Amino acid sequence: MSAPAAADAPPIEGRLLEPGETFRFQCRKDLPCFTRCCADVTIVLTPLDVLRLARRLDLGTTEFLERHTHITWSSELGLPVVLLRMEDTEEKTCPFVSREGCTVYEDRPWACRMYPLAMALPPARAGEVPQPVFTLLEDGWCEGCGTGPEWHVDIWREDQHVLEQELLEKGFRDLVGHPWFIGGRRLDERRTRVMLMACYDLDRFREMVFETTFLQRFEIPRERVAKMARDDLALLDFAFRWLRFALFGEPTIAVRAHRPGIRRKV
Repeated sequence: MSAPAAADAPPIEGRLLEPGETFRFQCRKDLPCFTRCCADVTIVLTPLDVLRLARRLDLGTTEFLERHTHITWSSELGLPVVLLRMEDTEEKTCPFVSREGCTVYEDRPWACRMYPLAMALPPARAGEVPQPVFTLLEDGWCEGCGTGPEWHVDIWREDQHVLEQELLEKGFRDLVGHPWFIGGRRLDERRTRVMLMACYDLDRFREMVFETTFLQRFEIPRERVAKMARDDLALLDFAFRWLRFALFGEPTIAVRAHRPGIRRKV
C-alpha cells in the first residue's frame, strides 16, 4: 500500500444549494458528453466504495488499494484520503469506464452516485451535530445539467441508493466528524495509518481481528464475532466502532477484565 502523503483532496467547485432547492438533471447514452464525467476527475473513495469495488473485481482490499488508488491525508485533520487512480493517459480516464458506460455501475463509488451533486460536512463544533451542505456541480460541458426531470436532493440520493450507503457508513461519518477534532487537534501519522487500515483495508483488519490475540483482549459477544467472520459489512461496522475506542478513547468496546493494562488509544 502506498504511504500517505501530506495533501488535501481538491476543493469542490459549484453552486451551493439552499435547503429545499431543486435542480434538473438527466444522463443518457445519446448525449455527446456521455462518460465525459468519467475522465480527468478526482473521485474520493469511501470505505464501502473500496470494499465493494474490491469484491466486484475479485481482489483483496490490499491489492485493490495498491492497484487502483492514490492515498493522501488531509493536512487539517490528518484523516486518510483515498483517491481513485485514473488511467495514465492523456485523457486520464477512469479504469472502469467503457464506450458503453460504467463497467462497475452497480458498485460505482458514492461520488459517482451523487453527481451532479457534491456533499461536504462542516467542521465539528461543540454541542452541534455537523449538517451536510450540498453543491450543484454545473460543469459547462455536461449537457444533462439543467435538463430532464426536476430533483430534490433527498429524492436524488434515494434514487441513486446514496441514502442506503450513507446509513451503512454512519459509523465512518461519526469518526471524521468526531468532537475530538474540535480545537484544532489532528491525527498523527500512526493514528492515520491505523484508521486507513481499519476503514479501507478490511482484509488486513480481518487478519488483525482473527489471526492475532485481538479476540482474547476484548469482550465481544460470540454472535457478533461469528457474524463478523462471514459478513464484510458487519466487520466494517465493527471497525468503525473499534476506531472510536482506539483513536479517541471512547468506551465503544470492552476490555476483558483480566487484561487491565491494555491501552485505550493507539
